[in-house]
Amino acid sequence: MTQQINRRQFLRGTAAGAVLLGGSTILAACGGKESEVSTAPGSPKLTPLPFQASWVNDAEFAGYFVAIDNGYYTSEGIDLAYASGGPDVIPESTLLSGTALVTLTTPETTVKAITEQGAKFKIIGAQFQKNPIGVVSLAASGINSPADLVGKTLAVPPVNTLAVRAMFRLSDIDINDINIVPYQYDPTPLIAGEVDATIDFVVNVPYTIRELGAQASSFLLYDFGFTVFNDTIVVTEETLNNQRDMLVGWLRASRKGWDENFKDVTKYPTLFEETWFAGTGRSIENELFFNDAQQSLIEHPDGIFAMSEDAIAANISALAEVGVMADRSMFDTTLLEEI
Repeated sequence: MTQQINRRQFLRGTAAGAVLLGGSTILAACGGKESEVSTAPGSPKLTPLPFQASWVNDAEFAGYFVAIDNGYYTSEGIDLAYASGGPDVIPESTLLSGTALVTLTTPETTVKAITEQGAKFKIIGAQFQKNPIGVVSLAASGINSPADLVGKTLAVPPVNTLAVRAMFRLSDIDINDINIVPYQYDPTPLIAGEVDATIDFVVNVPYTIRELGAQASSFLLYDFGFTVFNDTIVVTEETLNNQRDMLVGWLRASRKGWDENFKDVTKYPTLFEETWFAGTGRSIENELFFNDAQQSLIEHPDGIFAMSEDAIAANISALAEVGVMADRSMFDTTLLEEI
């Protein structure tokens, strides 16, 4: 994973609150009564919906790009204004400022905004059923579980320290039996043998390691107790109350986009090379790897964005392990029942 992608992890671990806006220009809007804009003469009126992504354009957002390009939002009566994220964007802040009506976040940051700052947020869906943060090592190391890290050196970004401690605690492993060192968002020390493993995005960094001439293996923190969603879909309570039909339409169009994307994970990243992915510095081969790797973490038998009661309970339990106190009232599944 590049330094830029890992900065995403840092930002996602900070508490929301300060308004730091960046990325693409988006429509200014608030969560009041629905407003409409006209397109060409004779065309149906569309409801504007500014949407804030959680990071710069990559395969993580492919389903939304598909939905935009294929007209799925327009078919739902939505004029979507997509804004890419970046190092100066805290997604929750765009909801607080009124510059976005829908954004993608992590449960940790959203719950902390609710409990510590009184933010009136609701989580209405989850893109990643399983958080893609995990332990990455070289294939030859034989590290395939938390137990395999005993006596080893694990490089951990400061923002992920609590999650890692929770994983070891849930696996009945003494954290003192692992040598924890800071991670500088660079897989070079791993390849050089200076550390045995790192904490990183398993959907991306193994490809980076391959490009550097080595083979990686990985496992998710999720599979060893830290059972949290990622890219949770968050809105304000005001938007939920006043623009419910629009949100249902957004969920329906977005799900359709993701379903289309996963019919052939090799199709759309290539088509986006000169459009959505232009200028990112990432190869299309990297995006193809990413798109394939994320499919099993996103899809759900009840449909993309589903939040089962068991999964919500698992999130609440895992967050409590890192001192983030969520409760069921913060998750609203009723819109998903309408799509």
